[in-house]
Amino acid sequence: MIGVDIGGANLKVFDGSGTHIHYCPLWKETPIREILSEYSFADNAAVVMSGELADCFSSKQEGIEFIVSAVKDVFPGAWFYGTDGCFHQDAVPELAAANWLVMADVLKERYPNALLIDMGSTTTDIIPLNAWDILKGQTDYTRLKAGLLLYYGLLRTPVSSLLRTVSIKGQETGISTEYFACSGDAHVLTGIITQEEYSTATPDSCSPSREHSMRRMARMICADIEEVGEEQVLAIAESFVNEEKQVLIHAVQRIMDTYHCNRIITAGIGSRLLSTWFDAIDLNREMGSYSDAMPAWAVREAFLRTV
Repeated sequence: MIGVDIGGANLKVFDGSGTHIHYCPLWKETPIREILSEYSFADNAAVVMSGELADCFSSKQEGIEFIVSAVKDVFPGAWFYGTDGCFHQDAVPELAAANWLVMADVLKERYPNALLIDMGSTTTDIIPLNAWDILKGQTDYTRLKAGLLLYYGLLRTPVSSLLRTVSIKGQETGISTEYFACSGDAHVLTGIITQEEYSTATPDSCSPSREHSMRRMARMICADIEEVGEEQVLAIAESFVNEEKQVLIHAVQRIMDTYHCNRIITAGIGSRLLSTWFDAIDLNREMGSYSDAMPAWAVREAFLRTV
């Protein structure tokens, strides 16, 4: 059996020996069937999703039905994990955005009283593992209200979502709200990630290189690099990262205090970054590459416990 996590931007698979991350944006013609066909050697699939929220769907239910249908074309007997903590074979509403819960389901006994922070390309989940009864039934909407979900991620967050102004040559300068640059650019320019780790499409569809990231970041103040100089462009990236760090620290401390968690564990492609900011246990180190696609690993583990 394989474990599958279908997000809005990436499709992740755990096949028992390792994890595989496929760029699969649902807002375009999506190759879900083609990607899963590569794993047709497996006898079945346990699936969890969050891609139903993609704006190509008129509602979350339409997204759920689309994803379930695509998966069943390859794995007719597939099982889908829901926010009720149960597996289903029909396109029920509970399937919406359950990928974070299945991680809690599998890890809550291994790491009691821990706070799990999972940073992906687009969002960051803040999950108190000692609050299972409260977590079940939560939607993305209720988690946003409760501070359990932040729409900031390692690669795809627009720079203008966190910055409104930046100091350029000592003068406060407004930031464009165009999607000129994103967190992937800021993290490349500040050395947090390599250009190889910048694995999603860039805002201008050019390369994730430092040169192109610099050019995109300069556009945030409607400038070319030559107009303001590389030092000032780097200052925009550093300002973004500083703001990002403060937002996450504040949100995590609030949840730690509310649920009386006594340690932090981190997962996802942003696990290494988070572990340095929070002096946390990096599951990438403890579990290897499984952590990069933890919901795919976890949904398979959760299903195997039921058989």
